[in-house]
Amino acid sequence: MVSFPGFVVVSAAVDHSWLDSWSGDGDFGFPAGPPFLGALENRLGLHAGNLDALLLAGPLPGPAPLPLRPAVDSRHPRVNRARRYRRDVRAWTSTHGILVLGRGLGGRWEAAFEVDEQARGHGRGRALATAARHLVPDGRPVWAQCAPGNATSMRALLAAGYLPVGSEVLLMPPR
Repeated sequence: MVSFPGFVVVSAAVDHSWLDSWSGDGDFGFPAGPPFLGALENRLGLHAGNLDALLLAGPLPGPAPLPLRPAVDSRHPRVNRARRYRRDVRAWTSTHGILVLGRGLGGRWEAAFEVDEQARGHGRGRALATAARHLVPDGRPVWAQCAPGNATSMRALLAAGYLPVGSEVLLMPPR
């Protein structure tokens, strides 16, 4: 389920009449609500993930603003999570964290980052989020998802030039 100002996309194998039965009053917020997501989970045998803010940034020219090393075959939890939701996953490490790029929903390039706990609070998340804009292939825009309550990551993404454009909830098979 992806929501943008003025419209919502529910991309699922459900018939239109079933979907319409949930949206009778024209409330654009219904697809993000627990009653609808629960019904969709039951109907499809999937589990809804987080409701995430969806942010977008254009590419930046030149090299990344911090030294990065490719993290080939990384088993970092952030990379493992990216592999569950994305394809063509690529990862880099810095002296203070990890950056991941991969193709997600609709083939879009998506970024994720994590700053080591002892290095937080010094703009390193912003630097990693900015680096993604330099590394995204083919001059494509880069997307990021962030739980609205994760104020630290949200501030890092905003400071790195990402703009909020909507929200999404992904439904995945149970683990």
